[in-house]
Amino acid sequence: MSTKTLTSGLEDYLEEIYIAHLNDTPLKGAELARKLNISRASVSEALSRLVKKNLITYNSYESIALTPDGIKEAKKVYDKHYTIKDFFETVLDITPKEAGENACKIEHIISQNILDKMTLFTEFCQKNKEITEKFKKEITK
Repeated sequence: MSTKTLTSGLEDYLEEIYIAHLNDTPLKGAELARKLNISRASVSEALSRLVKKNLITYNSYESIALTPDGIKEAKKVYDKHYTIKDFFETVLDITPKEAGENACKIEHIISQNILDKMTLFTEFCQKNKEITEKFKKEITK
């Protein structure tokens, strides 16, 4: 299974389930619907698709659980989001809210090549803070 076979919507579900998993917080379909501001029927349909892809286990009476494959795929989506958000905040000095909102949109379409280069450049900027500070002064003129 590769995240390439997941729609952006399914990636969003998987990421939200993964966050609950990381926080060791039980998550049911109704709560997921509230978090994503989506109808319960849409959530049920998406969860059914994730079950068929063997990424989660779920029934309407229990909490949603990631399978081992689900954890791997969800981690990829989550890491992609974090990498983009970190780049926006660290390198471009974007507010966390705006960085998070845009990372959520971009994470579904970005190539691995660009993501890898963003990671390297973010690391470079973190090691060479004078460059980042100079850039921040330029963009606030």
